[in-house]
Formats: sequence, structure tokens, C-alpha cells
Amino acid sequence: MNAVLAPEPMIFVDLETSGANFANDRIIEVGLIEVDENGAQEWSVLVNPETPLSPFISGLTGIDDAMLCSAPTFRQLAPALLDRLRGRLLIAHNARFDYGFLKSEFARLGVDFRAPSLCTVKLSRKLFPEHHRHNLDTLMTRHGLSLSGDRHRALADARVLWELWQCWHRQLPAATIQGAVASIVGRPELPPQIDAALIDDLPEAAGAYAFYGKDGRLLLSRRSSNLRQQVLAHFTPDKRDTALIRDTRKIGWRDAAGEFGARLREIELARSAPEIGPAVASHGLQRHAAANGLCSWQLRQYGQGDFRPQLVFAEDIDFALADDLFGLYPTRREAQRSLRTLADAHRLCHRQLGLEETAAGEACAAFRQKNCRGVCIGKETAMLHSARLMSALAKFKVKVWPYQGPVVLIERDEFGMREDLHLVDRWRLLGTLNSEEALQARLADGPSCNRFDPDIYRLIHKVLQTGKLRVRPCPAFSL
Repeated sequence: MNAVLAPEPMIFVDLETSGANFANDRIIEVGLIEVDENGAQEWSVLVNPETPLSPFISGLTGIDDAMLCSAPTFRQLAPALLDRLRGRLLIAHNARFDYGFLKSEFARLGVDFRAPSLCTVKLSRKLFPEHHRHNLDTLMTRHGLSLSGDRHRALADARVLWELWQCWHRQLPAATIQGAVASIVGRPELPPQIDAALIDDLPEAAGAYAFYGKDGRLLLSRRSSNLRQQVLAHFTPDKRDTALIRDTRKIGWRDAAGEFGARLREIELARSAPEIGPAVASHGLQRHAAANGLCSWQLRQYGQGDFRPQLVFAEDIDFALADDLFGLYPTRREAQRSLRTLADAHRLCHRQLGLEETAAGEACAAFRQKNCRGVCIGKETAMLHSARLMSALAKFKVKVWPYQGPVVLIERDEFGMREDLHLVDRWRLLGTLNSEEALQARLADGPSCNRFDPDIYRLIHKVLQTGKLRVRPCPAFSL
């Protein structure tokens, strides 16, 4: 085999599956072409998914239940398949799909499958940026390739990828292709203190990641739409000698279906560290650091039409159930500073708001500075002052939970391969599940005793406002 075509052991992979969801669907056919210095060898096999196929999948692939009933299961095939994949660069069209399914199938067997992978969609985009479409049918037409077998059968599609690889090497210099491959596969040199397996483990998925130093101290926490790309970007030659990389001993991450899940994972990662270091780059984490003093203003009635703010603390009342809360503050001092700013902006009385003490009938400091309409000395009624206060506070109101019971926020990735079911009740996240069975099991456990979390509240409120995720109401928990 020409060393230009096979600079390292490679394997062109195509899978047919029972659907597009890693968590619920299964592999039904594997097609491989192994390429190395000894040449190219083909291998394909049907896989019994141990579940009936949908008519759509049977119509798309031509594979039906009768063909699969006598086929081996993935468990039976796993040792031979793992032996073929090990030590090779995995090449697939939309490699995230094939690699993700292989990793999920092996994970069900307790096998931690890892392999460097190359996506031919991304490679085509880099080699031919003047074109906008890079699906397999388009590439076959563009490069004059013919199909040897049936489309949407694993081995036939794997053959197309091998033919495409050879075609590109006839059209372009080998150095151009090797440079593009290197930029996609992303194999930067890692510092000796960081496990080299990180390169193969990082998924091309949304989520959050964290850099940890000695004793688990958190150095950095961020979210990303592509974990692999953003984490490895920290290890480019120009960044390798930074204090962050020198101090990092471990990198952790949690993947997600999309932006909402990534934000949740960022909060979880940031809070899982035993110590918060000065280099942390996470605003959510900084808010949580003072969350033990979480407080809010609550309107209390002192007389007919006379409402005044009183500071209440999450340690004393459940903010998820309380009504008439305005603003969420990490400390008493921050709450008072915010109320004072509001008072000055709306000419509210400092004494009436409890920001200063004066004798009955004595003007407050704001009135003496001509920034209070005089409720403190009887020039404005308490009812009118209360109305102006409520109007000023309105935009800070903590929203009341708008559903009768819990809801599921359904989030899918852009390829439709992953679906996260975020179970939420009264602004509390009860969990993120990946199947209907897991969701029902969690619902059966009953409501959460978690405390109200201001960051989680803000995230959920925002996603409900924007309507970006589908909301599925669930029956109320029985108390």
C-alpha cells in the first residue's frame, strides 16, 4: 500500500442503526474497510439490535427484522470488532454519529472505547471550501464516484469513503490533505502531567469543561458548543507555556445536547470543586460562592395601602414557593445597595423603605436632597408611595412557577442524535435523563428537597421565556 494513501493504520467505517439517538437506538449493521501497509480489507456484519425495527428504517436500509433475528448481537461481536478498530484512525462521514454509536454500544458492555476519529464531512469542507454541500450523495456526484452495492448499506457506504479518500489524493497534494487531517483530528502535545487519553476521549458535543490544579482546585470552568475543539485549543503551541496549562493536573467535562444543558453542566462542574481558586473564569460560580446568604425583598403590608419591603432569606423560607419576592441577592449588603439605587432612581423615601431611621414626622435624607416626594413628612400618601414602589420593583419580581406540576424541557442536539430530558419542578432541576424509562423512574421518586438555586432559576426562566425548548407538562406530585 502506498504510504501516501495510508500514512497510518486507518479504518473506514459506516454503521446502519435503528434510529439516530445514542441512548435508545442500536447498531444493526457494521461495514469496515481496514487500510494499512498490507492493503485494504473489507468486513461487514449484520447486528441483532434485540428490538424490532421501525418501518422507516427498514424502508431506508432494506434491512428487516427477519434478516436480523439470526444475526449476532453486539455483545457477541464486540471482541472481534474491538480488535479491528484498535490502533487505527477511524474515518467516517459525520464521524460523530458513528463514533458516538460505537462508544455507546461498548459502554453498555462496560468497555471504555476510545479512538482518534476523522470526519470526512469536515475534511471535505476544508479541502473544498468553495462548495457548500458536503453530504455523501453530493460528494459522489461531484467527484464522479459510483456506488458498489446499495446506498444506506454499511459496507457499500464505507467503500464510497475509501474511494473518496483515493480520489482526493489524486486531485490534491498529499501535504494539503495531511495538514487538513491534522487540524481536524487535533492531536496537540499535552503536558506530561495530563493523561494523553484526553485527546481520544473528548467528544465533539456541547457541554462544559473544567481545568483542575493540585488538590482538585478549580482553575477554569467554561461551557462550549464543541468540547473537543475548545479544550484542545488551550494546548496550541502559543498557549502551552501559560500559567493555566502549567498548573493544570486534570481536565473534566460533562457533555450535553445543547446550550441549555451546557449551561447546567457548567454550574455543576464549577460547584463540584472542593476549593475555588482566584483564576476561576465562571460568573455563575462566583454568584454561588455567596449563595449561603441568598436573600430577596418581600412586600409586607403595614397598614391600609401601605406596603414596604422586608428582607427575607432563603435559609428561612423556600424561595421556590414564596410569593411577592423581588430580586435575588447573594448578601444583605448587596440587597440594600440595590434597593438604595432603586430608591434614588424613582424618588422613593429612604425611611419608608427601611434604609434609614428618622423620628416620626422628620424628613429623610433623600427628601432633604430633593429626591423624595415626602411620604416621610406627610406630603405624599403611603398608598401612592406604595404604588410607585410596586411599579419600580415590578421588573425585579421573582416569577411564580407557571405550571401545576413538574415539566420536562426537551433538548435535542443539532443532528437529532441525542435527546436530553430536563425534569424541572418549581424552578428546581430534578435531573437530566436520556430515556422515557429513566424519566418515569425519576418521577416515581417524588419531588426534590433541593434548595432554590438562583442560577438554575434564571436559566429555566430564560428558556421558558424564549420558547427554545419544547415543554412537556407532567402530573403534579402527590403530597
